[in-house]
Amino acid sequence: MFTPIRRRARRAALALSAAAALVLGTTAANGAPADPAPAKQGPTSVAYVEVNNNSMLNVGKYTLANGGGNVFDVAVIFAANINYDTGTQTAYLHFNENVQRVLDNVATQVRPLQRKGIKVLLSVLGNHQGAGFANFTSQQAASAFAKQLSDAVAEYGLDGVDFDDEYAEYGSNGTAQPNDSSFVHLVTALRANMPDKVISLYNIGPAAARLSYGGVDVSSAFDYAWNPYYGTWQVPGVALPKSKLSPAAVEIGRTSPATAAGLARRTVDEGYGVYLTYNLDGSDRSADVSAFTRELYGSEAVHTP
Repeated sequence: MFTPIRRRARRAALALSAAAALVLGTTAANGAPADPAPAKQGPTSVAYVEVNNNSMLNVGKYTLANGGGNVFDVAVIFAANINYDTGTQTAYLHFNENVQRVLDNVATQVRPLQRKGIKVLLSVLGNHQGAGFANFTSQQAASAFAKQLSDAVAEYGLDGVDFDDEYAEYGSNGTAQPNDSSFVHLVTALRANMPDKVISLYNIGPAAARLSYGGVDVSSAFDYAWNPYYGTWQVPGVALPKSKLSPAAVEIGRTSPATAAGLARRTVDEGYGVYLTYNLDGSDRSADVSAFTRELYGSEAVHTP
């Protein structure tokens, strides 16, 4: 959980960062681009970064040879966790030391991406403790966790939240099994808390299968939904327009360039608007990245160390 004293210290540091940005004539502290790369035409490209091992800054090192636009439009911090406090029997938002390091250093790890026009999301993942997005037993409990999420987005100046319902181990520590109302209440509350931020869905797990309850369908509350199975094509079963869906999913460095290119070509040919990638590391992956940028944008990718 957050520690109030540490939160005050972080807020002070972030306030100084915001003030400095204003002095410099930028608005990067709230996620708005100060010096964005040239616009590009084509699908939105997403990069998940395993921050236990890699830097978020890697996302900003790739541009298109033709026109200089960013290869990636969305960078995802992977991952915070939904944990369970057995004493209070409540779920809480947890940051491991590597995620916390990114958040404590948003001025150097997040703002440079936002200044380029890249949105930065916080992915939230189960943590083997029984707490998950699909087993809140009351609307009040779901809303309380939604507030933790929106508070974190506001505190660190992020652009939104990504839901990944894996590894919850529902039932552990005496927790409830998934129910039909939980995720609907959670997403509804989160969207109300942050109407202008991004909410995305990694289309997996019990939560992703429970998007409707009591006459409320939260599909339209998501900005994006994507296929979670790398190297495959699978249209997410979410009622969103094609422009917000990624049936393609690739793991950079493991999915073959030929497969990545084929999935990108199909994305364009079938009119989908998002292309998902995972595990961008610090190596020069321009060959792997170019395999899909040629199909998505008609350009090679350039890596700048």
